[in-house]
Amino acid sequence: MSNTDSAPWLTQEAYDRLKQELDQISGPGRQEIIDRIEQAREEGDLKENGGYHAAREEQSKNEGRIIELKRLLETAQVGASPADNGVVEPGMVVEAKIAGDLEAFLFGNREIADDKDSITVYSERSPLGAAIQGSKVGDKLTYAAPNGKDIAVEIVSAKPYKP
Repeated sequence: MSNTDSAPWLTQEAYDRLKQELDQISGPGRQEIIDRIEQAREEGDLKENGGYHAAREEQSKNEGRIIELKRLLETAQVGASPADNGVVEPGMVVEAKIAGDLEAFLFGNREIADDKDSITVYSERSPLGAAIQGSKVGDKLTYAAPNGKDIAVEIVSAKPYKP
């Protein structure tokens, strides 16, 4: 299995938060949407019923999120923060010079970061993430951006994420 195919890593806190969201949107949240659809149906002509169409669209988004969360929670590796050894791996806050600009970001699944945490997240499946996975502080490398250009990267620091 390659690094890009590896299971997503989540902190226990992120796992618990996502499990709670899944329980809400697949239970009471799902029923609220069904109730709104039924109410809108009772109002008559569905072709011109904005409330009905809005509720159906919300239902579609909700069902998509349920599928996404179930897949993530079933495949996630849940555990303590990675070792503070300067190696870039999921769950690390990485400082890197990217094309000469210093940037700090969380490396891993976007769901690790809490909504109130405004840190940028790069997935290990992204071009940058795939390139830096396993690198160490001081390493210099390049990766191919989606536009085809080679971008220079230097790892400045890698510390475990603390939510």
